[in-house]
Formats: sequence, C-alpha cells, structure tokens
Amino acid sequence: MNAAQMDNTMCAVRHNQRYRGIFFGDSPFLFDTPVLLSQLSLSALVTAIMQHFLTPLGQSAFISQVLAGIILGPSFLGGEPEFRDRFFPISSFYTVDTFAFFGVMLFLFIIGVKTDVNLIRKCGKKAVAIGVSAFSVPLLFNFVIGQILTHTVPLEPSLHRSIQWITSFQALSSSHVIICLLADLKLMNSELGRLAISSSMMSGICSWLWAVMVLTGKQSLRIKKAKTFLLMLLFFGAMLFFAFFIFRPTILWIIRRTNNPRSLKESHACVIFIFILASSLFGEIMGQHFLFGPMILGIVVPDGPPLGSALLNRLELFVSYIMLPIYFVVTGSRIDFSAISMRNFVVIQFLAFCSLIWKVAGVMVPSLYCKMSINDALYLGLILCNQGIIEVLILGRALSTELIDTQIYSIMVISILVFTGILAPIVKFSYKPLKRYTTQERLTIQHIKPTSELRILACIHYQEHTPSLINLFEASYPNPSAPICFYVVHLIELGGRSAPLLVDHHPRNGIPSHTNESEHIINALRFFEHEHRGNTTVFPFTSISPHESMHDDVCSLAAEKKVSLVIVLFHKHPVIHIPEGESNAIRAVNTNISRNSPCTVGILIDHGAMACTGSMLSHRGVCRVGVIFLGGEDDREALAYGCRMAKHPNIGLNVVRFLDHDLEGTYSMEMRRDLDMINAYRDDCTKNSYCEYQEISVKDSVGLTGVIRSMESCFDLILVGRWHDKDSRLLVGLDDWNEFPELGSIGGLFVSLESDSQVSVLVMQQISNDSQDSFASFENTRWNSFGRVWPRH
Repeated sequence: MNAAQMDNTMCAVRHNQRYRGIFFGDSPFLFDTPVLLSQLSLSALVTAIMQHFLTPLGQSAFISQVLAGIILGPSFLGGEPEFRDRFFPISSFYTVDTFAFFGVMLFLFIIGVKTDVNLIRKCGKKAVAIGVSAFSVPLLFNFVIGQILTHTVPLEPSLHRSIQWITSFQALSSSHVIICLLADLKLMNSELGRLAISSSMMSGICSWLWAVMVLTGKQSLRIKKAKTFLLMLLFFGAMLFFAFFIFRPTILWIIRRTNNPRSLKESHACVIFIFILASSLFGEIMGQHFLFGPMILGIVVPDGPPLGSALLNRLELFVSYIMLPIYFVVTGSRIDFSAISMRNFVVIQFLAFCSLIWKVAGVMVPSLYCKMSINDALYLGLILCNQGIIEVLILGRALSTELIDTQIYSIMVISILVFTGILAPIVKFSYKPLKRYTTQERLTIQHIKPTSELRILACIHYQEHTPSLINLFEASYPNPSAPICFYVVHLIELGGRSAPLLVDHHPRNGIPSHTNESEHIINALRFFEHEHRGNTTVFPFTSISPHESMHDDVCSLAAEKKVSLVIVLFHKHPVIHIPEGESNAIRAVNTNISRNSPCTVGILIDHGAMACTGSMLSHRGVCRVGVIFLGGEDDREALAYGCRMAKHPNIGLNVVRFLDHDLEGTYSMEMRRDLDMINAYRDDCTKNSYCEYQEISVKDSVGLTGVIRSMESCFDLILVGRWHDKDSRLLVGLDDWNEFPELGSIGGLFVSLESDSQVSVLVMQQISNDSQDSFASFENTRWNSFGRVWPRH
C-alpha cells in the first residue's frame, strides 16, 4: 500500500456483493469486510509482536506501532505486489483510512479525559519557566539555523519552501507522550517525574497553541479571504462554548447519577459518544480537522472516577490495541525509503539533532538556576525531548495542508522514531535517582526515646482496612507522656487520569476529598483523633498513582515526615474479596515499600481480631499481645514496639524467646545486643503485672513450628521480626515451602493452610541508616536466601 498510488488513483473496482465464503468460490481478499478485518488483525498482531520484543529494551508502545506500520508499508512487506494486493489493496484505502482516523478520534478523546487541567493551575514558577523554555528555545534557535541553511546550502525547492515549518514542528512536545514515558520508567511519583509532568503541561500548551495558529493560518492563506482567519477563531470559540456550557453540564448531570465506575448506563455512554461524533462533524463542516473537537470534549470531562474511569474501562483497551495500530499502518504507507533524498534526509536530521540540543539546553538552564543538580537537569531535558503520536498527528495535518510534502513528512517521522528510540532507553537504563528516601536520623522505634512523639504512617487500599488500623493505633497507646502522630495514606490505583495525585486532607488545606472512597476513611480517622485529642494527631492523605510507582509516595512521605514505622496490610484479607490480579499488584506495592522505606516496615496480617468494628481494647478486659523472639534487629524492633504497647493499661505482653539447644552459653555480638534488650524488658516486667517472659529451648525447626502452632490461640496479636539468622538450625526447611517471602520464615507459619486460628500478626522489618547505602543489593540476596512471611491466619 503506497500513499502516492492512493493519491493518484481515480477509481478502483469495488465488490459490493456480500461475501458468501470460500466454499462458494469467493476469495475473501476481493471483499471490503474481510480485507478490513485482516488488516486490523495483522496490524494488531505485528504491533504486539514488536512490543513484546522491544519493551524489555526500554522502548515505548509508540516505537512498536511506528515500526509495525513501516514493516507493513511499501518499504518492506507492502512493497511486495502479492502481499499488497491481498492485504492492502488500493481499493481498501478509503475504508481503512476512515477506520484509522475514527480510532485516532476516540484516542484523542481518551487523552482529553485523562488530562487533569487542575495541574495547569498548580504549576509552580519552576515548571512554568522550564516548560516555556523547553518550547521557545528550540523554536527560536532552530529557526535561526534554518534561515542560515537557506542562505548558505543549496536546497531542493520543496525543502527550501518548508524549512521554517520543519524547524517549528521539531520544537513541539506533548504532555501525553511525556506522561506515558514516565509511566514506563516508573518515575511518575518521583520528584523529577512530577516536575516533568508539570513542565510538559506548559510546553504542551505552547506547542498546541502554536500548531493551531500555524495550521489555521496556513489554511486561511490558501483560501485567500481576509475574514477566513477570524471565522476560524470564531469556530474555536463556538466549540469551546459548546464544550463548557452544553457538554460539561450534561457530563456533571451524568456523574451525579453514576456512583460506580462499573455501572455507567448504556444511555449515558450513548449520549457521550453522540456528542463526540457531533463535535467531529462540526469541525469538518467548519473546515477544521475533525480531531480537535473530541479532544476538547475529553478535557472538560472530569478525570478519574466515576465517569472518567468508566469511559476508559470501555474504550482504552480496544482503541489502543485494535484501532490505533491501523493508523500507524496508514502512516507507514506514506513512508517510502526509496523516495527519500539523501540531501534532504541529512538536512532534516541535522535540524532534528540541533532541536534536541536546544531543547536540552532550554530545560537545563532554568533547572540549574532553580538549584537542581546537573544530573537531574540533564535527565529532565532528555525526558522532555521525547516525541510521539501527538507530534505525528500534527505532522499529518501539516501534510494535508501542504506545509510539508510526503518526503519531508517521512523523514520527520523517521527522526521522531530514531531520537525517541534512543533517548527512552538511555533514560531508562542510565538514570539512577540519588537516594530519595535517606535521612540523617535512625527512623526506628527502637532508637527513639520512650517519651518522644512516635510517628506512624499507615497505608490503606480499601475502607474495610480502617477498623484494623484504628485498633492497631489504639494498641500503640497514645498518651500525654508519649503522643503519637499518625499519617494515613489511602492508596488508589491511577485510573481515568494521566498524572498521579497526592492529596493532603488536613483541614488547614481546605481541600475537599477527591474521591468518595476516601471520605469514610477520613471520617473514621477524625473520630479516632477526637476520642484521643491532645494525645493523637491524624493526617490523612490520598495517593492516586500506578501500582508500579505507588511506593514512591509512601516512602517519600515517610522520609519527609520522619516517621518511625510504616504499616501496610497483607494483600489477603478475611472480609475483602480481591481479584487475583489486583491482589498481586497490592503485594508488589508492599514489597516495594519494604525494599525502599527509610524506616521500619510492618506488614499487618489480620484474620479477625484486629478487624472488629470499634476499639478492640474496649471489648475485653486485657488484649493479649505476644512477641516471638529468635534474635536479630527485626526481632528487637518488634520487642521495642511491644514494649510501647505494654504501657497500655488494657494490654498484656508476653515475650517468648526461642533458644537453640546446642548454642546455649555461646554469645556473639548480635546475641549480646539481643540479651541487652531482653534484660531491659525483664526489668520492666517486675513493674507490670500484665507482662510476662518465657524462654523455650528447641532443637530444630520441627520443634519451633510445634511450639508456635500451640501459641496461636493464646494471643490476639503477635509481633515477630521478618529476618533472622539464615544459618540457624531452627529455621532449616521453613523457607522451602514459604509462599510469601515478604513475611519471613516465622510470619509465613501463620498463614499456612494448616493454620486456622484468628490471631493477627504484625511482621516487623527494621531499616537502619547504617545499612541503607547497601540495602538494595543486600535485599536481593535476602530475598533469594530467606523464607517469606505470611500473614497471620
């Protein structure tokens, strides 16, 4: 399929009869419907294969889609007459072209829905300066270079006529492309990622306004009527009026009647699609591109649940993986390497390289002025240099308005492919953020003073987790001599919007809840704070981000607030039925938090005792808390937390220390630290009648398992460390069948299928500043060598 052949074709034989099947002697490649279906299938298949092999190399879906289009285009498979006549005959061009642009229309609507316009208002001066500079610097300097080339280098007439437009289009960028790249790099929640998103918003606005003015102005000049440009502007005004004063009120009315993203009524979806089609038709009637209307309508749709998420659930998968690949086949059909002049190719690639240099410089200068490190400023510049489908769409519009010709279009698409294909892997594999979560203090419970304020950060995925956490907060015993500050983060998967969001719900900010899901959690926390006013302060947050980078918000908040303990809930819960895919995603979040946290991490496994509504401590005389102590820094951290709980008048603490029968009487440095802490606890036992201490000598893991099994019914909550001495005979064999490494060898015993107790378990993992620098490599070794933890039953 060749674009030049399509453009020169005046007529072609069409078979309007219905295809009857091969058994009647009909060839499916002579009828429109089978040909279209084969084109869609082939495009999606080749794109999926390319993405499968290129994604591990750091390439985005855009690279796979463009390469699939080129492979199926005239430069490769499409150049074979037999393949072209069967799968991409010239007679099918109008059908496939219409279908491709229909997919792009829905894709741009999706982009608009995912765009959070509030981010534009929240852009700080740094983001505004970087974004404007990232667009204006390459635009101005590349224009100067283009003018120099026109006066010093012999150029072909078509290139000489278009060089000023080439330089301007090479300066374009879009926030959608940058956000997708950051998602692939797992940097959306990082400080650099948030700055890149805000900056790309500003440069994207500048690019979009410039493209609209250039394309509209060129179209007006072609018509050669003085009032045409003003009429075009009037069209945009009418479209904006329609979007904000007709479409948006309709959308808000639908939202008030949509509580669940999965329950969007068919009639409501039908109304939205009719609006999308009407806006495209309006654009075509007024002489503008039909793609502008759907994108504007998408922007006025509130992002996120319930409506934004519902629309994306219905559209995104089909549009992105089935309809969009065929557009790149149409794009690839315009790229014919044999028709490209080497002189033109070198000149345009030189301009593209200069644009890259100017854009990096335009980003780095204001970044360095704002006291960013050279490393971060450089990578921010490389990130903002990436281009994608939005720029290809603008080039396609420039081709249709004759600002550029087919050869220049092909070369510019190739330059986008080459530079994006190089820059993305460079950033992915070479950018290593500095330790973002390191602090100067030892953020552990063991190393803070007993009378100091304890700061705890808890993570909630579902509102059903709230009673368990509030009961654990109560057991932590906030009191006038040892107040506690609780930070609670409601973690919500990013859906229906493109950029992550971290919302502080503290009353001083005057920010309402962004989601109804957080409202009930916040109300319960406010009630708990009121019940313990003077002793407790609660700061609720909502983090909306992809699961892959969700831990960034938690860890950065923990470092910023200098908390001593981060609590996450085990991904399996007795009263919440979670799909397996979502459960695995939550488990991955917990693992990432454990690996990157600057402080102690506790995984709470609750199978009954902690999940009761209301205060667990008010329902019984004494809450029984046990600490299983085998030795090591994690067990010492568990004991330190247990000692804090023991000060509660309604909590009885029992520390059970297991001793290796054959090692009694030997002491290493680690054992001496364990003994010092045990002795300190035993001294306190004499002052509290509810505190107990036991020593149990066992020979092997079988004896250890038997004793622990007998303890399950004796406690309401058990504290245990995650890591222990891997060479200990008491743990031999426990790691071989442990299904959950994040829980450690002992924690895993409490979630085995053979256990049926209702005891809750908190698995503690201490992080000390001394080990933070080497923690990443050390963690990988432990992950492979140790058993994993299990939730309490």
